[in-house]
Amino acid sequence: MTLSRRLYSVVVYLLVPLVMVRLFLRGLRTPAYRLRLGERFGFGVSLPRSLPVLWVHAVSLGEAQAAVPLVRALRTRYPQVLIAFTTTTPTGAGCVEGAFGADPLVMHQYVPYDLLGAVRRFLDRIHPQWGVVMETELWPNLMHACHKRGMPLLLANARLSERSARGYGRFSALTQETLQCLDAIAAQTEADAERFRKLGTPQERVRVTGNLKFDLQLPASLWEEAAALRRDWCPNRPVWIAASTHEGEEEAVIAAHAALRKTIPNALLLIAPRHPERFSRVAALCRRMGFPAVAWSEHTQVPESCAIYLGDTMGRLPLFYAASDAAFVGGSLVPIGGHNPLEPAALGIPVAFGPHCFHFVEITQLLLEAEAAQTVQDRSALTDTMIRWLQDAHLRDTVGHRGRRVVESHRGALHTLLEMLDRNMRDVSPP
Repeated sequence: MTLSRRLYSVVVYLLVPLVMVRLFLRGLRTPAYRLRLGERFGFGVSLPRSLPVLWVHAVSLGEAQAAVPLVRALRTRYPQVLIAFTTTTPTGAGCVEGAFGADPLVMHQYVPYDLLGAVRRFLDRIHPQWGVVMETELWPNLMHACHKRGMPLLLANARLSERSARGYGRFSALTQETLQCLDAIAAQTEADAERFRKLGTPQERVRVTGNLKFDLQLPASLWEEAAALRRDWCPNRPVWIAASTHEGEEEAVIAAHAALRKTIPNALLLIAPRHPERFSRVAALCRRMGFPAVAWSEHTQVPESCAIYLGDTMGRLPLFYAASDAAFVGGSLVPIGGHNPLEPAALGIPVAFGPHCFHFVEITQLLLEAEAAQTVQDRSALTDTMIRWLQDAHLRDTVGHRGRRVVESHRGALHTLLEMLDRNMRDVSPP
């Protein structure tokens, strides 16, 4: 073991008590964090050795959603391969279970902490022949263990911001050693690819494949379900959605809606908070600000007197987008970094976001350059944008059509990524 990885491993072990305290505190708000703790230390289910295993890892909800089309395609291409789909968060787990819960050849576990023993136990139990890690999850001990076992490992849909690259660069020896364990990197953009090369990835291992998020797949029944939902809301009401909102954003969104209703009195706002532990707090906030919300979980029709509908469920965001006339994507009025605006764009819904979209710079720039989206700096700008869109159906359709064209013109990353995986998977014989 190199000195840099030895020092890293010592630090990780020392951090375990703090990590457990943080997990306990998060579990107070989200009980799912307290469940299946053994998996986080490598004590997961042992998979049968009669089938070859492909390991796919996606950190949280966004990465898991991007990986779903890839996993579906792999299930079709390799029907006898068992897929171990790991995540870090319960929201990611919910996405996996919602998409593949009925499939006996896709199983979910939590990925272990990057402890030497936990990593060894995890790999011994799932014994993968190949591995796909989504976006930028560089775990030195886990990746070294995969490399030591001769397991091809692909970093898929990889992105690396300048800020992240500077952070990894401060630990250049450890970073370079970890990157050497990767057999291939499928980067989203040339800028991402160049940053990986500068950190020490061999030139021939990096390929630009595009962003897998453009290859999102929407169910054929979505519009029919959305129409049924609109009937429950009173079908002629203008509806806008504030999706994936965070602490500090709902106040601005509700205030924007209050101002909007002075111009459009029958408008309905759908709020879909990013994290389920905040559902009850957002409901209480709506009441305090004078707009008692009807919640999805109540399974009831929405009277015309109701101004706000609370999407207190996970996995229904595409349905909520399809049922809305315009969208605001959260995590962007506060410095979270934004969330994926491609879902509403793919549905032809005009989309707005705040100024803090540093996790989706390339996507937001593409939409803005195509005049398919709008940046709103504050509550007032959000109000004005939504009033303009909700009052002008022709403008809504024009902006939405531009967004749909942006998504369609950038599809193809999934096909290229599958080609890369085909080459790696042919090189390894099943057990």
